[in-house]
Amino acid sequence: MLADPMGRLFLDMIAAERGAARNTLAAYERDLADYCDFLEKHGQTPMTAVTASVRAWLDDLAARGFMATSTARRLSCVRQFHRFLYVEGHRTDDPGAVIEGPRRGRPLPKVLSMADVDALLAAAREGIEDGTRPAAERLQAARLTCLLEILYATGLRVSELVSLPRSAARAKEPMLTIKGKGGRERLVPLSEPARVAMGVWLTLLGELRPALAKSPWLFPADSESGHLPRQVFARELKLLAGAAGLRADLVSPHVLRHAFASHLLQNGADLRVVQELLGHADVSTTQIYTHVLDERTRAMVRDLHPLSRR
Repeated sequence: MLADPMGRLFLDMIAAERGAARNTLAAYERDLADYCDFLEKHGQTPMTAVTASVRAWLDDLAARGFMATSTARRLSCVRQFHRFLYVEGHRTDDPGAVIEGPRRGRPLPKVLSMADVDALLAAAREGIEDGTRPAAERLQAARLTCLLEILYATGLRVSELVSLPRSAARAKEPMLTIKGKGGRERLVPLSEPARVAMGVWLTLLGELRPALAKSPWLFPADSESGHLPRQVFARELKLLAGAAGLRADLVSPHVLRHAFASHLLQNGADLRVVQELLGHADVSTTQIYTHVLDERTRAMVRDLHPLSRR
């Protein structure tokens, strides 16, 4: 738990001014608490820390075995914190300004092929129409199919997907309005197979669980939030991967989001369009997919350039 008053002020700022999500705030609080605890052990506070203090903390993270990606994320939080203290006039200097994070390579995202996605969907659909199967199994199959169809059609974050309102199924336009990170809204397309899957899911839900069907959520559940927890979807997806003959460790909701983006780029979509659909604030985040563009560019030159025919 973060006790430092300046740290609490910083968290209040990013919550109010940046609209940071709850998970983001929790991560920032953990990182700042670790930093402040380190300073306290060495007789310092965020108000007295110097550049050498921040570097010593980074060395301590390395000694504790933190990976470069985790260290870079924590340093980003601390640098923003010290920048906040400087800009707001709490300090006259910024000890984190000159510090560079550890160099890290950006790993390519795990991506399913189109055939893999087809196999997942085929496995999910099995038994939906089989009236001899237990109601719970049919409902689970219909819900999982609906989740997969929407996710692959839209590239939503899993938190955005499971918290879709029931009104999403009543939209007249083939687009959904999604409120993503930082409260930013974006439009995403909804395919016809996804619409059909929603209809099947809601019809079956109304028939077999009429009380639950009155929920304001598209994927209602007996949970604290009232909707399907993302962990439940992730667990069901792992089991489905095994049934579809795929490695469970290579399948997750986030991997399907990657598949959405990669398959769009493979088929000619513009990187900026994919950025908007994914809800990335900065195109640099989307550029992790440029390996797909590189492959497409090489193929285009090979197939279309006159010299390639000689």
